[in-house]
Amino acid sequence: MKKIVYAFVVMSLFVTTFTQAQEEKSNDFKRWQVRLRGIGVVPNESAKIGIIGGDVAISNAIVPELDFTYFFTKNFAAELILGTAKHDVNTVGSDISAIGGPTSFDVDLGSVMLLPPTLTAQYHFFPLKEKKFKPYVGAGLNYTLFYNVKEGDVVKAIEYDNAIGFAAQVGFDVMFDDTFFVNFDVKRLFLKTDVSVDATNLAEGLVIPAEVEINPWIVGLGFGMKF
Repeated sequence: MKKIVYAFVVMSLFVTTFTQAQEEKSNDFKRWQVRLRGIGVVPNESAKIGIIGGDVAISNAIVPELDFTYFFTKNFAAELILGTAKHDVNTVGSDISAIGGPTSFDVDLGSVMLLPPTLTAQYHFFPLKEKKFKPYVGAGLNYTLFYNVKEGDVVKAIEYDNAIGFAAQVGFDVMFDDTFFVNFDVKRLFLKTDVSVDATNLAEGLVIPAEVEINPWIVGLGFGMKF
């Protein structure tokens, strides 16, 4: 039900955006902008791990990010966010006594790269008369691709399912002039994936399933240009 409600809200934002675009015929503003940001990706992770139990730990990452925004009106816009990040992964407090290990052990699961293109619909405010400070809010959809999986030295293989999630966003631009600006942005992705860990090298037939919630915070700072 929550997913249906979120999807309805996102679709409503897009419908409103296109409606406003049809109503506003003025071309006295720049419709495109591009930004280059440095972002910190901070997972807020948790997991349900079968057989061995425990939780999951996913490392933070700092990476560059590129995004493009199109303004349908001066207030309504759509933004496409592109970036990729590498994360180290391990279980926390897993019970591997069945294969001769301790009852609480952190299993190294190597690393994985995430490519999470995200599309958000945004509303931009102009609270100051001179319009130099422009805050905005946004909501949208994310599709995360998991690739370049390195399973580490413990298990045989790991498989991550690609996943669709929701995104929420808040930020602001500070304009230097009508072309260049600095940007601060915070996003939260609501993202989970099913994971299958092939540990048949440790015990015959041992395949460990897990449901992992990543739910990262993404904090960005960068520069942009309108055109």
